[in-house]
Amino acid sequence: MRALISVSDKRDLDQFASGFQALGIEIFSTGNTARRLAELGVIVQSVSKLTGFPEILDGRVKTLHPGVHAGILARRDLPAHMQALSDHEIQPIDIVVVNLYPFHETIARPDVTLEAALEQIDIGGPAMVRASAKNHPAVLVVVDPGDYPLVLAALQNDQVTPELRRRLAAKAFAHTAAYDAAIAAYLSDELFPETLPIAFHKAQNLRYGENPHQSGALYGDFGSFFEQLHGKELSYINILDIAAIQELIEEFDPHEAATLAIVKHTNPCGVGTGATPLQAWEKAFATDQAAPFGGIIALNQTLDIALAQAIDEIFSEIVIAPDFAPDALKLLRTKKNRRLMRSLRSVNAERGLLLHSVPGGVLAQQPDRAPLANEPLNIVTRRAPTDTELQALRFGWRIVKHVKSNAIVYTTADRTLGIGAGQMSRVDSSRVAVWKAQQAGLSLQGCAVASDALFPFADGVETAAAAGATAVIQPGGSVRDAEVIAAADQLGMTMVFTGTRHFRH
Repeated sequence: MRALISVSDKRDLDQFASGFQALGIEIFSTGNTARRLAELGVIVQSVSKLTGFPEILDGRVKTLHPGVHAGILARRDLPAHMQALSDHEIQPIDIVVVNLYPFHETIARPDVTLEAALEQIDIGGPAMVRASAKNHPAVLVVVDPGDYPLVLAALQNDQVTPELRRRLAAKAFAHTAAYDAAIAAYLSDELFPETLPIAFHKAQNLRYGENPHQSGALYGDFGSFFEQLHGKELSYINILDIAAIQELIEEFDPHEAATLAIVKHTNPCGVGTGATPLQAWEKAFATDQAAPFGGIIALNQTLDIALAQAIDEIFSEIVIAPDFAPDALKLLRTKKNRRLMRSLRSVNAERGLLLHSVPGGVLAQQPDRAPLANEPLNIVTRRAPTDTELQALRFGWRIVKHVKSNAIVYTTADRTLGIGAGQMSRVDSSRVAVWKAQQAGLSLQGCAVASDALFPFADGVETAAAAGATAVIQPGGSVRDAEVIAAADQLGMTMVFTGTRHFRH
């Protein structure tokens, strides 16, 4: 048997190649891989022996030759193919071990140049991978070092089955597809290209999806955004909640004040800002003291022992912070089912498309990253907001964006008072928010109300005023805006339009 090995990722290469040598497999290799194998004491021959031609153009051309590709592509069951090999003095290649230049790692560097990126586009590697995968009934193709033990054991025990060959071939085509998708995405300057290049590597299998009867898996580099410090593996729903709450908490600058959010089923059930993390917690928790049980908590500053002691009094699924004080971490780790996550980098800085699967395809859109903190507001009522009302309006506007539509949020300048999410009518969401505030024993007198989309009728404003709200923030744009504004004026309220809707489905 003859094997061609040419890899950028040289993990575990020594044991794998040594295993080949012990089996009497003749090994051919290229450039750096050949030098590495020789250093490991493996008997290796240059690929130039197969091609009769030296590597040229700084290694850009070394395996693109019939001496390589005919040996890979020849069908062993066709006498004409085997005769052609004989006529041209070409030997079959039975095993191809290839992984590609590190293009993805190269473009991840912030200082990468186009020239450097282009040099990491592999040509000969994908050609060999595809050729061997095409001819997988005769050629064993290996692209993942994680498969080395499996492949070596199969060779040693003479158990290279058609099923194994097919599985490795499928993995090989996925490998080149992901590689090409990364290159296409990097080079494209179109937001929505004619063909959407998508390829994610599986990070892990999940215990199940949203429900135990649904299978689930996580793909991509979610782990580059969060480090798990404690607790059992994350579930499908956990990951959705983490993404939702982190997007919300990043609306608040950690250098201005401590802000804490509590989320349940991706909806905020309390948000508070304070001079300390504990004060932020007390304000957020006061919004709804029932929903946070089993919920997700996120803080935008280092989590200290005072907050850890407060959180420890209730059951929470996940606690997220940019860092944990050592004594806080020690305390929070005492409950084995509580997951602790350190946020590593901004999720809101991620500029990729937001995808949602539908039958037969996916919907794609830009993420809703509209800046909220200082965007201009259009005062549409006779009365302008006071400074206190303006602070409450801006606070609520940053939160309502993260509540499922129809979304209504009642707030002061530093805390949520009532949140209504996902009702079929906006006025029903408002009633739910008022009811939640009443259940928590919170007064809505003098508060602000935020709506993620326009009020289609005056009844939404009237319901808010009856509850005690004096200020309203909404996008505007209804055919009945004049009627809604007139109702606000009659009730002595102040109202501002943002001109930007924030539906969330």
